Amino acid sequence: MELAGFGVARIAAKMLQRSHGSRVVVLCGRGNNGGDGFVAARHLLNRGFRVKVYVVGRIVDVKGEARTNLDILKKLVKAIEQIVAPDTLGGLKRELKKADLVIDALLGIGLKGKVGEPFLTIIELLNQSDRPILSIDIPSGLDADSGKVMGACVKAARTATMAAPKKGFFRDRARSFTGPVEVVDIGIPRELL
Repeated sequence: MELAGFGVARIAAKMLQRSHGSRVVVLCGRGNNGGDGFVAARHLLNRGFRVKVYVVGRIVDVKGEARTNLDILKKLVKAIEQIVAPDTLGGLKRELKKADLVIDALLGIGLKGKVGEPFLTIIELLNQSDRPILSIDIPSGLDADSGKVMGACVKAARTATMAAPKKGFFRDRARSFTGPVEVVDIGIPRELL
């Protein structure tokens, strides 16, 4: 998770080309994809970016390694907002208007079935925001194997994928959602890939 988040932060910084004053909104789910987002947010803060972090779902439901990284991040930022329903998006809408970059750490490769609320409304809001989006591992809502959209899908300007491109990136019309794909080395031995 540390290597993944560090790699995402590096790509985000490259996309922005400057640090001081740039605003980044990081949207995190409660799983490992969100954990990568928490690590990326920490590294971006350390580089001088102004970072606003949202957890979609209840913060108390974040577990495991993602929780460890959330707890570290909470020591660096004044507030981490949680979004539990589509009618609690007022703050996010305001932040998106000011954002220079949005990081999508909502849903990873473990997505099963159609995207539900509040993720559905958030994805639609992101796609309407006209802000560049960097997706972590896979654009939220894209099936990693089939490349199909699972009800709604983030339209990323770039995707930072872990270890290797996903099979679904080469199928259907996935490229229109991933944007250019950059592989992040997370230390998996090449012979295993």
